[in-house]
Amino acid sequence: MSELNDLTPEQEKLLKTHMRRIRVLFYCGAVVVLVSMINIMAPDSVDRVVQRFAPAEPVDSTLLATPAPIPDDLIENGVHVATGLKFDDGFNQVKASCLACHSSKLITQNRATRDGWKKMIRWMQETQNLWDLGPNEDIILDYLAKNYAPEETGRRAQLTDIEWYVLED
Repeated sequence: MSELNDLTPEQEKLLKTHMRRIRVLFYCGAVVVLVSMINIMAPDSVDRVVQRFAPAEPVDSTLLATPAPIPDDLIENGVHVATGLKFDDGFNQVKASCLACHSSKLITQNRATRDGWKKMIRWMQETQNLWDLGPNEDIILDYLAKNYAPEETGRRAQLTDIEWYVLED
């Protein structure tokens, strides 16, 4: 056990990454075992579900055609349709660096100042193995601070010029 105390920071980081992967594999295996057990204990349950929800008449296979994929370069109302990100200077760097690891939803659901975004990047570098962004970091931070800055939130404006009345019992 003393060998674990003598790890270099790089080895610790690698060990944590491997442990995360092992946990994911464990949970996936648990799901497979659970589904298998359900199938063993109630093998006809799948058939019952299929029979219950299957259409009475054959389905026209032309209705099952998959929709056309969204072109990767389609921009509508200033938004890159495939990612949902605002199309602006720095978009390509954000798409290449950020979306390599996570969904664009993680960007669009957050709001921060430039300093806040920088702290998030540092956290990802320290805990999630994000690589050094080099000269692209300033471009990415400019993009995020401009397009996903904090929005003014709070209470709505006070109601004025309202004619109030009493409801009768």
